[in-house]
Amino acid sequence: MAQEKITFNQFLEAVAADHQAFIENLHNSLIERGCKVTFEEKKNGFLASYKYGKPPKSVLNFLFRKHGMLIRIYGENVNKYENFLGTLPQELAQSIATSGDCKRITNNTCSPKCKGYDFMIGSERFQKCRYNCFELLVSDQNNPYIETFVNHELSERMEK
Repeated sequence: MAQEKITFNQFLEAVAADHQAFIENLHNSLIERGCKVTFEEKKNGFLASYKYGKPPKSVLNFLFRKHGMLIRIYGENVNKYENFLGTLPQELAQSIATSGDCKRITNNTCSPKCKGYDFMIGSERFQKCRYNCFELLVSDQNNPYIETFVNHELSERMEK
């Protein structure tokens, strides 16, 4: 299927009813803080991509998967708010721990342009791939942490 542009309302209609308010509030917050957004229809469903800065760099994506909606946060500044990562509930910390390691950092075998994340949660060191490290399930329990995570990352980017 070719990539097809869609509107925010079309995207929101595809979101589970119990998550629509969270998604709408986060969307509005990101737009108010200067993020640019695009919505597309992909093979696996809709994709929302939020970017910030000059040149624009991805802050987050919303992805639809069989087990639910995910948010992929691009935590380029994760080392500046590692204390926050220590507050994550077990489900989110486990999701990060089981995500793929960054082959560029660990084996120098990925693209030279690829930069993974090297960070600590408590006393544990992680060297993770930027594309699935912070891919978190949208849920009532996770949403407050997701929102705080996004706010930390965007605040760090805005300071530059």
